[in-house]
Amino acid sequence: MSSVSLPFDWTRSASGDAVARVRAIYRLMAEGHSIKSAATIAAGEAPLAMIDWPSIADAFRTQKLEHGSTISLATWTKHYEPVVEMAVELLTSTQSPANPADLMDTCIRDWPAGSRSRQIRSQSLAQFLRYAVIRAGIPGLWAPPQDLKHHVGRSATAAARGSTGGDPFTDAQIINLITSLPEDAAGLRWRSALQLLAELGLRPIELQYLSIRTETASGEPYWWCSYRKRSGGGSTEPRRVHPLPLVDTEGNAQHWNLISRWKSNLIELPSLTGGNGAGDAIATYLNRQAGWRSLKGEMAAREQRAVPYSFRHSYSLRGHRRGIDAGSMAASMGHSYEVHCRAYAWASEASTVAAFQRANAALVG
Repeated sequence: MSSVSLPFDWTRSASGDAVARVRAIYRLMAEGHSIKSAATIAAGEAPLAMIDWPSIADAFRTQKLEHGSTISLATWTKHYEPVVEMAVELLTSTQSPANPADLMDTCIRDWPAGSRSRQIRSQSLAQFLRYAVIRAGIPGLWAPPQDLKHHVGRSATAAARGSTGGDPFTDAQIINLITSLPEDAAGLRWRSALQLLAELGLRPIELQYLSIRTETASGEPYWWCSYRKRSGGGSTEPRRVHPLPLVDTEGNAQHWNLISRWKSNLIELPSLTGGNGAGDAIATYLNRQAGWRSLKGEMAAREQRAVPYSFRHSYSLRGHRRGIDAGSMAASMGHSYEVHCRAYAWASEASTVAAFQRANAALVG
């Protein structure tokens, strides 16, 4: 447990300043700083004058181009040089930012919130600051925030849609997309990943938490997901996942034999741990594929949005159309009934319509 002492008298007259300082420290700690680093930043004790930022920038450029996982000169020029030069100019000015969070906000504010350009610019600047602390030995208070999300932000459209915004695919669209993927080793790994997402309705990250268990009574294998999602609404428990096979345009079920292939170690998944997580890895791969770009264009023409979570959304809609109640769908998808009805209102509506149609069709005369 770490602690710091604040330079305020224990008097009523000093309470306002003390509370303001505590709030500033709290905000900085929420951005990933230690309590000591946060206290130093909040006090404005950042020793900028003794830091040779231009030399550090030159050394960082050499590091990126010549050592480790090197990048091309074109990548440096496009993604690193502009933001590093801007940061150095700000840090050597007479009114330089007092902490890394303010520096980052200033360097990225001209790019739209939530945009890929703003995300890349934030990541590049964070790498530069991290290099300055670790390799150049500048004070640790200049370490970048660990979580860049609040800097990158979200677009108004994304905020309105939610973090998993997107629209469901039809089964035919998913089948055509998977069929269009390359048949090389990487393409086969991604085919398996998308088949699992589509047939099991998984969150992208849950591909890393998937296994097979066996029913004690029948000896039948079934899918098990051990992922626990923690959010403002609580946490979800590990669960059994029920497959919903896709059906093509001729009414034929797609038998991908996922359980038997998994048990026989015939399914090899792509790496999902780099970058910003599984969802980002999936999006990065798909954005390179002509079939995905075509599908996105097809969806956009109908004012719909294709995202990695669209496979999960499609599973929900498929289940409701097959008459599965919302509670059962929620249990298989790993969230509460309330969350399911709120997040998948369109699926619940489809289920309601289908339920009344079945009831009315059963009437005699």
